[in-house]
Amino acid sequence: MSFLESFRAARWIRSLNLVLQAVLFLTFFAGLNYVALHYAWRFDLTRMHQHSLSAETLSYLAQLKKPVMIIVTLAENNTDEKYAQAYEDLNQLLGEYKYATESSLTGKVKFTHLDVFQRPRDAQQLGLEQNQILINCGTRNRIVRLEDLYQFKEGKPTAFRGEEAITTAILDVAGADLKKIYFLVGHGELEPADVSPDKGLSVFKDQLSIRNFALEALDLRVKHKVPDDASLLIIPRPLTSYEPFEQELLRQYMGTRAGRMLLLLEPSKTEYGLADLLYDWGIIADRAYIFDPGPDGQNDSGGLILKSFAADHPITKPLLDQRLLLSFGTCRSVRKNPSRANDESVIVKPVVGPSDKTAWGERDFQQTPPRFDQGVDILGKFVSAAVVSERVGAKADLSFSVPRGRLVVVGCADFVTNNRIVARGNLTFALACVNWLVDRDTQLNIVPRPIEKFQLVLSQQELLRLRYSLLFGLPAAVALIGLLVHWTRRR
Repeated sequence: MSFLESFRAARWIRSLNLVLQAVLFLTFFAGLNYVALHYAWRFDLTRMHQHSLSAETLSYLAQLKKPVMIIVTLAENNTDEKYAQAYEDLNQLLGEYKYATESSLTGKVKFTHLDVFQRPRDAQQLGLEQNQILINCGTRNRIVRLEDLYQFKEGKPTAFRGEEAITTAILDVAGADLKKIYFLVGHGELEPADVSPDKGLSVFKDQLSIRNFALEALDLRVKHKVPDDASLLIIPRPLTSYEPFEQELLRQYMGTRAGRMLLLLEPSKTEYGLADLLYDWGIIADRAYIFDPGPDGQNDSGGLILKSFAADHPITKPLLDQRLLLSFGTCRSVRKNPSRANDESVIVKPVVGPSDKTAWGERDFQQTPPRFDQGVDILGKFVSAAVVSERVGAKADLSFSVPRGRLVVVGCADFVTNNRIVARGNLTFALACVNWLVDRDTQLNIVPRPIEKFQLVLSQQELLRLRYSLLFGLPAAVALIGLLVHWTRRR
């Protein structure tokens, strides 16, 4: 009998087979670990995306140039349910910030916990108290309070807004100098300090503040100049005309200083004194309001529902991505000035409009009910509610153009008032206009996450049945499966 047919050879072959299986097994798992380490994918399947950051936060984190340290003074084992839940929510959120910046070479976000009772000197040096969060970048610090992490209703937290608070604080300490926005006043404009529902802009002001903008009112009749640090001028519905010297100040700011302006018009006002400025930028504000009798053209208050958006502009991209609508009141028609059609240095584009099939620009404000008059009113295809204009010029020895100034004109101002801006589409559109005007094209859309509590209610009898099932039912099922396996093997 040959060696290959002997029992000894069979044992060697069997042993070699086992060794090869073990090597293959170890190689397989080593390969899986290598792939998991270098090519990881994460999917957040929770309904409110509790284990992921918003697209805007990720965009800002990708632009960090300096490391950010977050110091938390919340105690891990707190007997108060409110603080214990805050610690859990915050710890999970900060872990996502850390994970999102692990691959960054410059802008990593790290966090640590500080016990103010065990390390009182460190807490005193940092100016920290119990239940606070310190965001530090270099020499700049910002403290976030526990109250800033939640939305409250009747004294009870209803939504977790920690991502919004932490991202805002990171922008504050790690960003460059704040961009400054001036609200023009002195001509009956809507005021950012006003908290009234239909005329105030306090909500809009707060939304800009938490997005790292510095805000200030500006009366040109007093200052007689546009400040040098002005990143953007917002003119919210002037009711009286600007004086000639004010008009010239605005034209110089926009023309010679590559200015940025958001102009919100009053539909019924005949003259603002800004016609020359609009002409410079290729825009005309018609003495006509938009009327849309279509089935989806009006909201409950008789205003406009707008859902026709330009498909290739940063201002309307978030509206299209999120399938949002705009809810306006009475809106003036604004459009590209046909007499400036050949000016290649100014790019004018309508970005928001009504349905071109059912809407038109009604010139007769007294006509009831409104009707389209051929040759008098404006056809729907020429009507728009918001227009953007960008002045560009060829840079020296370069074949492409660079922006020299930007202007957004909206034929309605009440969409940013306190009672209307709460609509998600209105707020998204208003902030998108500001972001585009100041070259901050990343969109902020961090939605607070509702606090959901799940409670299992069992009667005494149901609890007793569950206890016996766990104590005897599961072991009995495992024993039965074992007996079945043993019986089948004996056969």
